[in-house]
Amino acid sequence: MTTLGTHLAIALTGAGWHPLAWREPDACPDDLLTADYWTDLVGEADRAGIDLVTIADRFRLRPPTTDDLDRPAAELAAGRLDSVLVAARVASTTSRVGLVPTVVATHTEPFHAAKAIATLDYVGRARAGVLVEVADTDPDARLFGRRTLPAESAERQRELFSESTEYVEVLRHLWDSWEDGAEIRDVSTGRFVDRRKLHHIDFEGRFFSVRGPSITPRPPQGQPVIAATTAAGAAAVDFVGASADIGFVAAHDRPSATRAVAAVRDAQSRAGREDEQVHVLADLLVHLDDRDRTAEARRNRLDDVLGTPYTGGVPVFSGTAADLADHIADLTGSGITGVRLRPATVPHDLLQITTNLVPELRRRGLIRDADAPSLRERLGLTRPANRFTLTTATTTGAGRR
Repeated sequence: MTTLGTHLAIALTGAGWHPLAWREPDACPDDLLTADYWTDLVGEADRAGIDLVTIADRFRLRPPTTDDLDRPAAELAAGRLDSVLVAARVASTTSRVGLVPTVVATHTEPFHAAKAIATLDYVGRARAGVLVEVADTDPDARLFGRRTLPAESAERQRELFSESTEYVEVLRHLWDSWEDGAEIRDVSTGRFVDRRKLHHIDFEGRFFSVRGPSITPRPPQGQPVIAATTAAGAAAVDFVGASADIGFVAAHDRPSATRAVAAVRDAQSRAGREDEQVHVLADLLVHLDDRDRTAEARRNRLDDVLGTPYTGGVPVFSGTAADLADHIADLTGSGITGVRLRPATVPHDLLQITTNLVPELRRRGLIRDADAPSLRERLGLTRPANRFTLTTATTTGAGRR
C-alpha cells in the first residue's frame, strides 16, 4: 500500500481548542449550535484539500470558567452537538475531505455506531471514518448508571481499551455482515436481497454479544477508517496497534516522534498487523499568525485570562505558517506520516491553516492534491475484502466469528 505524501488533518471542536476561544473578537459563539457554522468550517477544510477532519465529542459538558458564568454565551461554550450527526449534515455540502466524527466506545453500543458510520459513508460518498475514544471517569459512568469502573487507574485503562478493541471488532464484523452485491433488486423474481449474502456475525466476546447482521448494507469503503489517539498511555498505544488505521500521537520534536512511531509499530507487531498500513499523525495545538511574536502574544493573552497555560494534552505550536511548515518537515523525518492540527481559535487559526500553511506545504512538496474518491484511497489504504466472502469461498458457506 502506498501513501500520498504527508497527510494533513484538522481537529474541530466548538470555537476552537483553547477554552476561551469563544471570547475572541472574530468568534461566533452564538452560532456554535447551528448547521451553517459547521458546514462553513468543514467546507473551508474541504476547499483547501485537507485529507480529513475529526469532530470532537464527549459525554460531559466543560464547565465555564468562573468569570464567564454571567455571560450569555457561556452555556454555548460548554455545550456541543452530536459529532456523528454533524458529520452527516456536512457530508452533502462537501466533496473531498474525510469526515471522522468521534464515537465514545465506553457505555455505548457498537451496533448503533456501526449503522451510523455506515450511513455516513453512504451519505458522504465513501469518505467516512470514526475516532474511537474511551470515557474513563466516574462522572461519565454515573451519566449512564449501568456500570462501575475499576478503581485502580492502570486496571481501568486496560479494561476500557480492551473493551474498545472488542468494540472495533464488532464494528468491522457488522460492516462485513452484508456482502457486496447483497441487494439484487430483481424485479422479475421479486427478490430484493440475496439472503445468502447476509450473515449473522454471532460475535461472543468478553464485553459484547452481538448476533447481527447490521441493518445497513456494507459501506462503500467496505471498512470506514478507524482512528484513535495514544494520549492515555500504553493501553491506548496497544489499542492503536491492534485496531486502528490512524493513530494520533503527541510528539514535541523528531526524537519524541521517532519513539512514538516505534511504539505504534511494536504494538502492531504484537497484534500480528505488522504488514498493515497504520498511519501515525502528530497532534499539535496551533496558534498561527503572520508574525511569530503576534501568535505568541495571542496565546499568552488567552492563557493569562484562563489563569494557566493551556495545552489540551498535546504539544502547542505558536508562530507563522512557514515556521510550522519547517516543524512539520522535521517531524516527517521521524516516520510520522502526517499531522493533525488543532486550531486554538476558530475561525482565525483555521483560516491560517487553509490559506497560508497549506499553500506553503504544497510549495515545498510536503503535501499534494490527491484526487481520490474515498478516504481510504486518499490515505493509500486498500478496500478490504469481506471476511464472510472469503469464508464462503473456502468453506461450505458458514459464517466466521
